[in-house]
Amino acid sequence: MDKNCLFCKIIAGEIPSNKVYEDEDMLAFRDINPQAKTHVLVVPKSHFATLAEMNAEQAELLKKCFVKIPEIAKSLGLESGYRLIVNQGKDAGQTVFHLHIHILGGQNMGEKLV
Repeated sequence: MDKNCLFCKIIAGEIPSNKVYEDEDMLAFRDINPQAKTHVLVVPKSHFATLAEMNAEQAELLKKCFVKIPEIAKSLGLESGYRLIVNQGKDAGQTVFHLHIHILGGQNMGEKLV
């Protein structure tokens, strides 16, 4: 954990969040600035900023996140589809430097990515 990281503070319970799922490996909570009708962040409980910083153990943790996402999406009522986004670095729009996966849905997202 990084004591200065917003998501680490949320994971530790120091900052409240609207949780939709939690286990020993990850936390999923609603984004406070949603970009779609449904916008949830899936955050591994191990701190690393980007894929480039990820070690083998963290890669396994990230794999667990991706395996769990369909179940989380189903619980959110996103059976007709959803979009996953992982921003990597400032130029990609990453604002919190703790790797996280955006689940966006609840509406037609269209074909354009941006």
